[in-house]
Amino acid sequence: MAALVAAALAQIGDRTAWLAAILADRLRRTGLVIAMAALAILLASSVAAALGAVIAPRLTPNAQQLMLALALLLQGGGAFFPAKVPERLDRWKIGAVATAFLGLFILTFGDGIQFIALALAARSPVPAFAAIGVTLGSLVVIVPAAMMGETAWHKLPLKTLRIAVGVLFLVTGVVLALGALRLV
Repeated sequence: MAALVAAALAQIGDRTAWLAAILADRLRRTGLVIAMAALAILLASSVAAALGAVIAPRLTPNAQQLMLALALLLQGGGAFFPAKVPERLDRWKIGAVATAFLGLFILTFGDGIQFIALALAARSPVPAFAAIGVTLGSLVVIVPAAMMGETAWHKLPLKTLRIAVGVLFLVTGVVLALGALRLV
């Protein structure tokens, strides 16, 4: 559940949702873009969760909590900077399926939510749940973005929402960090 909520909040106004909206408009295949987004996010999140599972035994519970706090602080801090326009991929000539999958995978793989997925997987007895939660949470935002299209998506108050989410992540990250350091 934590991964689902964190991913849904992190994707608000993020470049992945924006690229999904761009591709849905350009390719005129909204269902395909959503399916490729789901596969791309699941693959990227699975890699992050697997890495979290590998490092989990090497970390104390406080270190795991501190790593999650750091992931939330980084995501929260990044929310205060405007999202750069994602590459529109209009010069890619590899077909709709490959363009949607690879474009969204590349953008997702380097996204801050993957660090959150890694940290949550390291704290979980079932790391796969972190990957599944991140995928579902991301789709909560990406599906409406793809269905709305780029123009309608940008009519939403994304900047205000990003700042609110950033504050929420920062506060949560600080509380977790203080707890991990046993200062509260």
